[in-house]
Amino acid sequence: MSRLILAAERVRRAHLLIQKARDLPIPPDSEAGKYNFSYVAQVKAFLQDARDLVKYIPKTPSATAEIKAEVSQILEEADCANQEILH
Repeated sequence: MSRLILAAERVRRAHLLIQKARDLPIPPDSEAGKYNFSYVAQVKAFLQDARDLVKYIPKTPSATAEIKAEVSQILEEADCANQEILH
């Protein structure tokens, strides 16, 4: 049976994944730079994993208003990171 991960831990991990996407080194221009398919796929995977970690937290009855606000901030941050990194 899988171990339960608390909401606060999910939020922390989501922040780490978004930061990991931002810190991913851009390939050199000789390899298509930031339009390299592998680079784009890695960035999108990190951001999707971050979203997936927190997307159901607001639907749980035990989620506090603070956690729900933080989840909303993470989802917004993931969208902004996607725009900053890939566009």
